[in-house]
Amino acid sequence: MAQNKNAQIRYKALDKCFSNQFKRFYINDLIEYCSDVLTEHYATETTVSRRQIFDDIDFMKSEAGYDAPIESVKDGKKVFYRYSEPEFTILKKPLNPAEIETLQEALETLSRMNNIPGFDWVNSILAKLNSGINKTRDHRQVISFEDNEDLKGLNFLNPLYQFIVNKQCLSIIYKGFSEEKENIFTVSPYYLKQYNNRWFLFGWNHKENYLQNFPLDRILAIDSCKEVFIVNTTDFKEYFFDIIGVSNDLAKDPVQVKIKLSDNIVGYIESKPLHGSQKKIIDNITTLKVKLNYELESLILFYGENITVLEPPELVEKIKKRLAETNNNYQCTPTAQ
Repeated sequence: MAQNKNAQIRYKALDKCFSNQFKRFYINDLIEYCSDVLTEHYATETTVSRRQIFDDIDFMKSEAGYDAPIESVKDGKKVFYRYSEPEFTILKKPLNPAEIETLQEALETLSRMNNIPGFDWVNSILAKLNSGINKTRDHRQVISFEDNEDLKGLNFLNPLYQFIVNKQCLSIIYKGFSEEKENIFTVSPYYLKQYNNRWFLFGWNHKENYLQNFPLDRILAIDSCKEVFIVNTTDFKEYFFDIIGVSNDLAKDPVQVKIKLSDNIVGYIESKPLHGSQKKIIDNITTLKVKLNYELESLILFYGENITVLEPPELVEKIKKRLAETNNNYQCTPTAQ
């Protein structure tokens, strides 16, 4: 799907160039403009090849593409490109096969919400979108996601979503794993996030006056309350930027975490980075810049002997301690005869 998405971005960028009747776009101009658009979209340096631009032009001109009236006009020894019909734009064309395929992939991704209680409305949206696509392909599902339909608290997803979009305070009856008694919290709800196959609500705790996350599987009940909603001032994209998981100690700063990988998982970690800040792996060593939290420790321990923490010392000691406790558990376990 990434390739299809890149192509659609390039086609729209080229369409903008070809539609501009006041500037001449030579091949190098097209390469530069498409590269700039992709770089801005992905926030990382991206370069489009000369061959790719020519392939894109051929596709846009084809019946399978947009049947675009692109003409090449000689200007001395150079050639510039434009639409021979100034009013033409691909934005007014019906969906082509490539766009239909991209939309179908998006629909299959959206369908992952089907099995989540409270999100039955997704089915009606899927039905409407599908009705607009004249498909002759097999309708069998060809993609699946890891979901736990038996996870407690999923029934709160849609009500919590409604509280968030309506900016309405709510009362939460909550019981933590290690707590004997239930607690009641008054919360201004802001954000829902899934991590490690669990859902979390982020909201302002009115009594304690701080942003708190609540695992939905520990929520027993929710209800509306009459307290005034406290407006959200948190940018959650920034909030999660330098952490792994959901635990963010705002008093902490991100630190450089240096790790060594075994040969067994170098390729895997290259294709599935531990975090967005992960640097290029050199001699089996890479670094991340994140805040230290429990989820980071758990992620490292998940890979067992295949990951060794080199820095910082604080994290090294925490991993050592947890491994020692694990080892002690097995030392105390009698061997089966």
